[in-house]
Amino acid sequence: MSPTSQGSFRLFRFAGITVFLHWSWFLIAYFEISTRRGLYSSPVWNALEYGALFVIVTLHEFGHALACRQVGGQADQIVLWPLGGVAYVAPPPRPGAALWSIAAGPLVNVVLLPVFALLRMAGSSRGWAETMPDVYDLIHAVAYINAGLLVFNILPIYPLDGGQILRALLWYWLGRARSMQVAVIVGFAGCAVVGAVALWQRSVWLGIIAAFIFSNCLNGWKHAQALIRMDGAKPPDA
Repeated sequence: MSPTSQGSFRLFRFAGITVFLHWSWFLIAYFEISTRRGLYSSPVWNALEYGALFVIVTLHEFGHALACRQVGGQADQIVLWPLGGVAYVAPPPRPGAALWSIAAGPLVNVVLLPVFALLRMAGSSRGWAETMPDVYDLIHAVAYINAGLLVFNILPIYPLDGGQILRALLWYWLGRARSMQVAVIVGFAGCAVVGAVALWQRSVWLGIIAAFIFSNCLNGWKHAQALIRMDGAKPPDA
């Protein structure tokens, strides 16, 4: 269930990184904009809100890609799809390089936190809630979106950023294969929790997220097993 550029079209290329957008993004955008009508005076503001989500996710993924390049890795493609985005990064096989490549994405959201806080303070002090209510509400909504994406992404559930950060930290002590195994096991546990909440809330979105996590954890477990076999096949050091 990991997204690929298949079914996507090219949006733009920046700093040698090509950004693709999956066609299903438009379906979800229409659904989200339609269901949130009434929050603003015009649906145009709903579209701007969803567009802001698009920009934040794109910046987040560029954080991953540029950080990966900074440590000598390869990163030349980003795919945006309804559940977020994926930066295809291949950092050098070192825990520090992997850690920086993954952590740089959430750090973009951290940097945006004070930006939105200042905008909200400016809006409050200048009375935008009365004079420009749509602008004021949009700033609040986008600020919460950014904070929500940050909190969600740093959950220690593989393949979310938090789960991959956990894996990179464990790599220092357990090695690349065992650290992947532990991160995936934690991911399976997180998947069970998300799935239970999805059933309890009868949430289709949480169900899709749980399925996405489960699929990637399966792939991660297979990758860990392959790394173990690869390490076992290496001749001992002289």
